[in-house]
Formats: sequence, structure tokens, C-alpha cells
Amino acid sequence: MDIAISKTAEITVVKLEGDIDASSALGVQEKVLTLVEQGSKILLDLTLVPYMSSAGLRMLLSLYRHVSAKEGKLVLVGVAEEIKDTMEVTGFLSFFTTCDTLDSGIVALNSA
Repeated sequence: MDIAISKTAEITVVKLEGDIDASSALGVQEKVLTLVEQGSKILLDLTLVPYMSSAGLRMLLSLYRHVSAKEGKLVLVGVAEEIKDTMEVTGFLSFFTTCDTLDSGIVALNSA
């Protein structure tokens, strides 16, 4: 799992590459949680994530809760159709703002 972090104005962009499963979800969560501050705006770019297990879904929900607790905003970008379908069936999709492109994700965060 590769994690690249960049900052655009007041938005933190976290670009993930690889599968998010039981062996990688905790590492992703630990890395992203260090970025969460009061009022954080975090864009999670999942464009290069082809597979996400239930551990990955739990990790996303945990990130959502931590960001929300600090009155921040978390937007998911580039979620693969298969992952989006699973998130919809499990009810996870209703927690997140999802966008197709990085630009639309940035617009969503700035309008929050």
C-alpha cells in the first residue's frame, strides 16, 4: 500500500494506491488519523484502490467518525464501482460524500 500526502490550500489530499485489506487497513488508518485536526478537510483519493475488504470499510468508517468528531469533512474520490456497490449495500455510502474527480472533491470540500 502506497500513501502519498499533499496539501492544497487548507485541504489535505491522501492518495492511496493498492488493495485495502486486513494487512493494510490499520496502517492507512494510523497514517490518516495523524492528519486529523479540528476542522480538517481531508480528501481521500481512492482512484488507484482496486479492492477493499471489510477491514477497509471499517477503516473508512473509523476515519469518518474521527474527522466528524473534530468537526471536519472527509470526501472520497475515485471510488471503484465494485467498492461503491459494497458500500451502498452495507449502508456505508450514506456517511460519505463521494466524487469522481480530484477537482470535484476539492469543490465539495470548499463548499462545506
